[in-house]
Amino acid sequence: MLLGAPGVSVASSASAVFPGAGAAEAVTRASGTVGVPEAVRAASGAPGTPEGYAFTEGAQRIDGAGSTADALRLEAGRAYRSTLPASGRIHYLLELDAGSNVYVSATAVPPGDGSAAVIDGVKVSLQDADGRSCDVDTATFGAAAGPHPVAASAVREISPRKSLCQDAGTYYVTVERADPDGKGASPDAWELELTTASEPRLERTGATTAPEEWDSASPRPVTGKAQRRSGGAGFTEATPLDEGVWRDDIRPGQTLFYKVPVDWGRQFHATAELGSARFDGTGFVPAALDLDLYNPVRGHVADVGLGYDGRQKSGSLPPLPRVAYANRHATGAQVGAMRFAGSYYLVAHLRAEVADDFGDGPVPLTLRVRVGGAAQDGPEYAGESAPAGIFAVTAQDREAAARGRSTDDGTAMTALAVGGIGTGSALLVGLAVWTVAARRRTVSPDGPGTIRASDPREGP
Repeated sequence: MLLGAPGVSVASSASAVFPGAGAAEAVTRASGTVGVPEAVRAASGAPGTPEGYAFTEGAQRIDGAGSTADALRLEAGRAYRSTLPASGRIHYLLELDAGSNVYVSATAVPPGDGSAAVIDGVKVSLQDADGRSCDVDTATFGAAAGPHPVAASAVREISPRKSLCQDAGTYYVTVERADPDGKGASPDAWELELTTASEPRLERTGATTAPEEWDSASPRPVTGKAQRRSGGAGFTEATPLDEGVWRDDIRPGQTLFYKVPVDWGRQFHATAELGSARFDGTGFVPAALDLDLYNPVRGHVADVGLGYDGRQKSGSLPPLPRVAYANRHATGAQVGAMRFAGSYYLVAHLRAEVADDFGDGPVPLTLRVRVGGAAQDGPEYAGESAPAGIFAVTAQDREAAARGRSTDDGTAMTALAVGGIGTGSALLVGLAVWTVAARRRTVSPDGPGTIRASDPREGP
């Protein structure tokens, strides 16, 4: 586990109702809608434009330190906002026990109107107090070479096959640009979203090798009538999807987020299609669409890219194994990433250059999602994960995926309707609080509860 004293934020009351959800999501879960109303989004200055990103509501602002000696502490199950400088490394601190696997992800959000180098992106490393590496991961913009959110994740894994990073103690997370000096690299500082998650040890030792055989044949894409689902603007606003055919529109430069609950024993597959252009145009844009799959801790699993010439194009993610705890013992990164149940994220980015040849209007996007196999019982953990339930699929998750919006079990209503306030009024108050908080974050780059590296406090 990670230790630390949590801070207080404007959105903490609403998000406490739904662990892992921000205030906006908590309010919309209570009202039975998905995402944030456009009027509220516009009024608050929240992300809604192609370059926008919806950060976790209530995320604590924290400064990365230039030296590990000044690093501030991160706590398990929390989301943080920080800033990544154009060059140099920044550091954060973890206090870990000797039994939990701990995952730290960094989602880099460069300015949407800036430039980008092909192999630039974000690099995350996790080291022990002696500077020995536990893990490192790099996410780049790739062939799309356009600024858009990318996420990398590193893990401190407890395993009999490993000799390093197995002890309790102090560890450090280091975040840096992947190629800040590359041709076309942005000279600007980037916004960062940091998330941490802990996975408890098992009650009993399970398999120590990955499954030797699994169905690696490419499944047939799902057919049928497409249903409308609008993608979200960030991981925490990802739109729930179930197995089926889903239709959306994506603008040049835009990044859309979706999430699919994938239980233990089930096998995920997805195909992306760009429809023909609505307007006349000529030309060809290589790597016009980038579709990435991330696991519940925002670890990269797989991706597929599509070139676009104005005619319909399609491409599929590579075949992936069934979700199994033992997959983590595989030598291949794709198989190893399918190591736990939970929400798997599809992130679609359309290259801004598409507008040069085919106009800046939306391009039709279709996602064909298949979740095969039968759900199985998961491993018996010896404790609780943080955030709670991150490595599980609940009945509410399945219902949300089927309906395309979060479900309401009445809990949020009860929590919001305090002091004799009626349900309808409480929801309006909740939206007002969210709006004020978002406005404050728009005006101030720090926001409430900011912790700086020069702050005498030990951490959030």
